[in-house]
Amino acid sequence: MAVLAPLPAQVQRALVQAGVTEGSRLCCALSGGVDSRVLLHILTGLRARLSFQLTAVHVHHGLSPHADAWAAFCRELCVAAGVRLTVHRVDVARDDPAGLEAAARRARHRVLMASECDWLVFGHHADDQAETVLFRLLRGAGVRGAAGMAAWEAPAGQQPGRLRPLLDSRRAEIEAYAREHGLQWVEDESNEDRRYTRNDLRHRLLPAMEEGFPGAARTLARAAANFREASVLLDELAAMDEAACGGQSLERAQLLRLSEARCANLLRWQAGRLGAEMPARARLLEVLRQLHGVEAARGFRVALGALDCCCYRGKVWLEPSASLAGATARAWAGEAEVPWLGGVLRFSPARGEGLSAARLQAAQALRLLPRWPGMRMRLVAGRPSRSFKNLCQEAGIPVWQRERLPVLQVDGYAAWVGGIGTAAEFAAAADEDAVAVEWLPLVPPAGGG
Repeated sequence: MAVLAPLPAQVQRALVQAGVTEGSRLCCALSGGVDSRVLLHILTGLRARLSFQLTAVHVHHGLSPHADAWAAFCRELCVAAGVRLTVHRVDVARDDPAGLEAAARRARHRVLMASECDWLVFGHHADDQAETVLFRLLRGAGVRGAAGMAAWEAPAGQQPGRLRPLLDSRRAEIEAYAREHGLQWVEDESNEDRRYTRNDLRHRLLPAMEEGFPGAARTLARAAANFREASVLLDELAAMDEAACGGQSLERAQLLRLSEARCANLLRWQAGRLGAEMPARARLLEVLRQLHGVEAARGFRVALGALDCCCYRGKVWLEPSASLAGATARAWAGEAEVPWLGGVLRFSPARGEGLSAARLQAAQALRLLPRWPGMRMRLVAGRPSRSFKNLCQEAGIPVWQRERLPVLQVDGYAAWVGGIGTAAEFAAAADEDAVAVEWLPLVPPAGGG
C-alpha cells in the first residue's frame, strides 16, 4: 500500500484513533471553503483504504448573495467525487440577541447534529482552535470552555460523533495542500468582516500575538489540551459527587455538604449533559445562595439559561425551561398519540389497568386540557374527592409544574391527570378492557405517577 503524504496520514491516524472502522458512516461538513474542501479531498482518497461510507452535508444560511453559488459548487464537487450531498436551507434570525454569528452557528449545529451518520467530520484546524480558546477566555470561560474543541467526541444516544482530524494542522499547511493538488474552493466574504469578533481575532489579534510570541497558535492549542485534561478530571469528580448526592435528582442535604466550588461544578456538568450551554456564574451563585438560604420546606426555581434549577421537598434538579404554549383544550377522538407541551401522550389497549374502555365509549365528550378552577378528583373508591392542589401536594409536584399537567376530562369530570393517576370512578375493573395512558413529557413531573 502506498505511503500517504503527511496531511492524509494525519487524517487517517485521527480516524483510526477515534474508532472509525469498516462500514462506519462518515459525513463531511462541507462549506466549500478551503478547510472543508481539503478535508473532502482527503476523505475521498481514504474511503477505499479504510472501507468507510462517505456522504457530505452543506448548510445554506442564505446570508450571502453568493450562498446559492456555494451550494452549487459543493454539489459539483460531490458529483465528481461520487459522494452523496445533502443541502439544508436554514433561516437565521438577524436580530438574535446573541448576534448573527451565534444565531447562524446554532442553526447550523441543529441541522448537522440531525445528520444520519455515525461521525460528522469537520475541517477545524489549529488556528481555529487558537481562536476558539482565545475567544472563550476573553468572555470569561472556565476550564471546560477553555478546553476548546476535542479532536473527537464519541457518538451519544441518537447523535453522531464529531471528528476533527485536521485539528493539529495549521491553516497554512491546509492551503499549501490545496494549491499542491490544484483544488478550488470558495471564499466567504463575511470572513473578512471585522465587525464579527472571531474575524477580528483572526485578522488582528492573533497575528499580533504571533509576532510577539512565535508559535502562539500552537501554544494556545496545547493549552486547550491541558484544559481538556483538567475538564475530564472535573467531570469525573462531578460524576462521583452526583452519585454521592443521590443521582440525577440530588439530595439537597448531601449537596450542601459539598464545597461551593464542587456544587457549582456538579450543576455545570449536569447542564452540559442535558445539552445546555454552561450557566453564567452569577446565576449559579444565586442558586447556591438560595440553596443555603431558603427553608427546606419551601421550593424555588432559578433560571439558568435554557434550564431551570429547581428545589422542592429536599430534592434539587435541572429541567428544561418549558413554555405553556400549546397547553390548550382539545377533543380526544381516540388517537394513539397526542402531542402535549413538547412531549406526547400515548393511549394503548390494556386489560384491568388504566381507564375503563366502556366508560370512555359511553362518554359524550372527551377532552384533553390543563387543570381548571375548582377541579377535584377521587383516587380511591369510598374516599372523599381531593382538590387539585391537595392531589399535587400528595404527589410531590411543585407549584410551577402543575399548570403543565395534562387532564383527560370525561363529560366534565377529571378522569385522569398526568403525574397523579386515574380517578376511581373511571378506573377499569380487574377483568375489564381498559385504555392505558402514558405521558412522556418534555419536563417530567417531580412527583412522577
